[in-house]
Amino acid sequence: MAFRDLREFIDELDRRGQLRRIDAPVSSELEISEIADRVSKAHGPALLFNNVAGSKMPVLINAFGSLERVQLALGNLDDVAARVQEMIKPEVPVGFIDKLKKLPALAKMAGFMPSIVSKGVCQQVVKEGDALNLNEIPVLKCWPGDAGRFITLPLVFTKDPESGERNIGMYRMQVFDRNSTGMHWQSHHDGAANFEAHRRAGKRMPVAVAIGADPVLSYAATAPLPPGMDEAFFAGFIREKGVELVRCKTIDMEVPATAEIVLEGYVDPAEPPRIEGPFGDHTGFYSPAELYPVFHVTAITHRADAIYQTLIVGKPPQEDLYLGRATERLFAPLVRMMIPDMVDYYLPDFGVFHNCLFVSIRKRYPYMARKVMHAIWGLGQLTVTKMIVVVDEHVNVHDTDEVMFYVGANVDPRRDVEIVDGPVDELDHAAPFTGAGSKMGIDATAKVAGEGTVRPWPTEIRMDKAIRQRVAARWKELGLGDIA
Repeated sequence: MAFRDLREFIDELDRRGQLRRIDAPVSSELEISEIADRVSKAHGPALLFNNVAGSKMPVLINAFGSLERVQLALGNLDDVAARVQEMIKPEVPVGFIDKLKKLPALAKMAGFMPSIVSKGVCQQVVKEGDALNLNEIPVLKCWPGDAGRFITLPLVFTKDPESGERNIGMYRMQVFDRNSTGMHWQSHHDGAANFEAHRRAGKRMPVAVAIGADPVLSYAATAPLPPGMDEAFFAGFIREKGVELVRCKTIDMEVPATAEIVLEGYVDPAEPPRIEGPFGDHTGFYSPAELYPVFHVTAITHRADAIYQTLIVGKPPQEDLYLGRATERLFAPLVRMMIPDMVDYYLPDFGVFHNCLFVSIRKRYPYMARKVMHAIWGLGQLTVTKMIVVVDEHVNVHDTDEVMFYVGANVDPRRDVEIVDGPVDELDHAAPFTGAGSKMGIDATAKVAGEGTVRPWPTEIRMDKAIRQRVAARWKELGLGDIA
């Protein structure tokens, strides 16, 4: 189901009993965060607060707070993953007939490209100059130690100054005053790369920020796409319908025509950076105050009855956990293409995306697990994974207890643990330096000849497959149907 805008998604959540409307007065300072945190950890519904102190805008939060709601937004993840695999598989037509066969697929792809429309509801209200006031937007202060109020679900639009290629990223933005914010793009993100390109060119950088776009586009802004792939196209590919964009009023940029709120402005590379943070992050700890560029707002446009969409991050589960789970599934085909020996992988909840990864492989030769570890440490955002556990193909990597059984059973610490130095997530406070530290690989596979063991490896206990199937078929007959 392709939702035209956030409103259609909200209506569908409501229809399915996945939305709770709250009319009691609430504060955007800590109170909404505490409510949302409790509801998220209870696996509760999306929340729409209609009476937020100091603002006329309702606040939507926890919209992505379950795998069910993420799949409602994106579609069945297995089906979308299969389409992603079809899109990225490296098949080059070699003859005229092959080219003809490709034409329908290419024509269909063209229908997923973003289009420019003459007007959009995101510009029903336009504010410039003295009318600019970010304080009219009910931006949350999420945690007591936060430096202020942070926009946490922004779609940040930038362009490469040379190629003109668009990028849509998601970087938190601390509100400094009526018309400026921080821009927390870490050094390995595309927004930061475009910023550096503008610095080299000696140009001021136009930036637009959309808040409350259609749910697929909001997800696409978080996706680890290959270099050069437009997030707006990727959203159209998932939706099977192109995203409509409208030109900004004060800068050379296009933004989602159906967004709730748009901030237009610029970042000046010649301007000194400003202290941003601390901020209660997805790691469960406050990330420290550091220097980041300043975003200056030149216009605020929004729907006449705009809804402010946001989320909070912190100890899981929060909304970002389920968005991350979607990324894990959708990009599994790309990871398999780069690492053919991989069967499956899983980023367990406790690892908050970058601290731990479980991967299963079809082991064919000695030290194959080591090869896979290093392949992962060289692959996109997985580069910063702090701990990798490799198991054999029959192990269910989505079952933490099962994985840890094989860590206990198959690992000799001196032989099977590898420590390497390299880039780590900039939010990893345990690393000795920001963005740089050590990483650990654990080979929990059964060992074969040539892997440093002289003892024969024991045979694992497993019941005969035919017996398992026979017992499963007789389970109800045995009177055990109430036992899983």
